[in-house]
Amino acid sequence: MGGRGTSSAATGAGEGWSPGGEPPDLVVHAAGALVGGGLRPATVTVVAGVVREVLPLDRAVRGERTLELARGEVLLPGLVDTHVHVNEPGRTEWEGFATATRAAAHGGVTTILDMPLNSLPPTLDPAALQAKRAAATAAGLAVDVGFWGGLVPANAGSVRALHEAGAFGVKAFLQDSGVPEFPPVDAAGLRRGMAQLAGTGSVVLVHAEDPAVLAAAPGPQGRSYPAFVASRPPAAEAAAVRTVVEAAAATGCRAHVVHVSSAAGVAVLRQAKAAGVPVTAETCPHYLALAAEDVPDGAPQFKCCPPVRGRADADALWEGLLDGTLDVVVSDHSPSTPQLKHLDTGDLGTAWGGISSLEVGLRVVWTAAHERGVGLDLVADLMARRTADLAGLPRKGRIAPGADADLVVFDPGAEDVLRAADLHHRHPVSPYEGMRVRGAVRLALLRGTDCRAGDRRGRLLVPERP
Repeated sequence: MGGRGTSSAATGAGEGWSPGGEPPDLVVHAAGALVGGGLRPATVTVVAGVVREVLPLDRAVRGERTLELARGEVLLPGLVDTHVHVNEPGRTEWEGFATATRAAAHGGVTTILDMPLNSLPPTLDPAALQAKRAAATAAGLAVDVGFWGGLVPANAGSVRALHEAGAFGVKAFLQDSGVPEFPPVDAAGLRRGMAQLAGTGSVVLVHAEDPAVLAAAPGPQGRSYPAFVASRPPAAEAAAVRTVVEAAAATGCRAHVVHVSSAAGVAVLRQAKAAGVPVTAETCPHYLALAAEDVPDGAPQFKCCPPVRGRADADALWEGLLDGTLDVVVSDHSPSTPQLKHLDTGDLGTAWGGISSLEVGLRVVWTAAHERGVGLDLVADLMARRTADLAGLPRKGRIAPGADADLVVFDPGAEDVLRAADLHHRHPVSPYEGMRVRGAVRLALLRGTDCRAGDRRGRLLVPERP
């Protein structure tokens, strides 16, 4: 029924009756819907915020509301972004739950998982997890939110308490995190924490850069982007990924390597997966769509750790996604105040490292994918169902009976120029300023209701464990 209506508003009841007897709250007709891993015509019915049925497009179904997608639009599941730094409480001037979840909704992301650091206190024990939940509730949520805990030397022997309190897993750093209250663990501490969680179904996420390799590398040199990249070489990532793989193999605990940036890291992961080690990995929009060759000197808006590398590394990351070595794509949304980015001096050695891409991730990745001939079905799956599965959220990230009706109307053929001032996160700083991108989020529904409209209907989530 594409072309016979518009996704901008729902109409009144259609003809016929729902096969379930009582008419659904919402009926969505889409000439293309991501169902079962592929885009196909479908009618989706929603009752009480949950998908009741996925039917053929020509099935006449009556509902309280009917949504007809316009020609060219597709229906995607709401994205699940499992790597977001919200920073509240404690550093809400960097970002906060109100602004982060608003940005997520406008980007088609209906579920986020918040990282344990950069907030004060960091999420290192059940009390800190409860403080995070209280802050989120007080701020109001446009989308659903869950929480990772943290693994540091002081709690490596007690980290299971976070699992039992409802954290989705824990995150560790193998080198300096950038904030003193979240120190790194060494290889022994990583194994100790992973042994605590082995057999629970939980997962340990690791920022994988080896401190010894980093210490031996040349330091950053002011405004020089090539010098900054050289200060965090691919060898640091590869060595640290080997440390993670060895810990996962020794303990049997699930491990997940965050923000893989290099061909060297992909190669180690490919070998580990072939050997059956329980390890998964992610990469991010900036590593897939940006290239060091195009980054100017003195532009800290491009700084992140590990850094955006060259085109050959981006090619390797795409190959890793296509062959299953890399499992998911997430934002690593890591904002700060503009002052901490040192935009005035452009000093890449002292600027905060982090890129805000929560709202633009789908469009940026789809643009890069389209240029490579990669389909939207894979892009959406990497950013929705697979991230939901990583976190243990079987009712998220998919359009299927029994799943939450978190739905996104996306126009893959639309084109636009990104402007940081138009985005909804707290500070208008972005390396994507001026980039021409494909795709537009026309509508985002959280349990069947528009979550971009300002209503704070988001909920706090806990993992669904066996």
